[in-house]
Amino acid sequence: MNTREPLISSRPVRGEKAEGPVQHKGQQTRSAILEAALGLASHIGLEGLSIGALAEMTGMSKSGVFAHFGSREELQISVIREYHRKFEEEVFYPSIRGPRGLPRLRALFERWVKRVSVELDSGCIYISGAVEFDDRPGPVRDALANMVLAWHQALQRAIRLAIEFGHLAPDTDAGQILFELHGLILALHHDARFLRHPGALERAQAGFVRIITPCLTDEGQRRLHKRPRAMER
Repeated sequence: MNTREPLISSRPVRGEKAEGPVQHKGQQTRSAILEAALGLASHIGLEGLSIGALAEMTGMSKSGVFAHFGSREELQISVIREYHRKFEEEVFYPSIRGPRGLPRLRALFERWVKRVSVELDSGCIYISGAVEFDDRPGPVRDALANMVLAWHQALQRAIRLAIEFGHLAPDTDAGQILFELHGLILALHHDARFLRHPGALERAQAGFVRIITPCLTDEGQRRLHKRPRAMER
């Protein structure tokens, strides 16, 4: 079995270079603009982003902001990539440090739930972006879809590893499990953010157990009731 963990990030968008540990002043300025843009997009959506609004927020000229991104479209794509990078750092990387199989799958889901729960006052760009761009083809939609698909592929790998490690039955439909787990996240976001139901978080966590239980082996049953180390920190 290949023990190397694949990353869930995609290639940089055109014009975007990888940054080393030391940032030049221009890179620092770009990072500051991007952070402001991410905050704005989280509250009003990707479509609410504009060079003018960011210039006002950051105290820069419009030409200064434009010089770092070149277009509103590139700004939107950069925000999507920055959101994805933060998602990786908070959800993906901490979870894969734990044991493979069901414990890792559970850690990935629980960290996903935790991230959604802290985004209730701002919003999830994966979810809000899908609403904004579901019927609008183009580079922004492609970038957003690629990030979401990369995350889904990482989850599906975790499900398949749980099958390989004997925690889930061999005939488990990994695609169906993924579909239902994603459905729990959408329901959590809707009920907690829109309806303000206080028990939405607990229902999402209970939903994970309901979805997984019919697929569990005896070993999987034992693993399910053992709290993942990755979530104890």
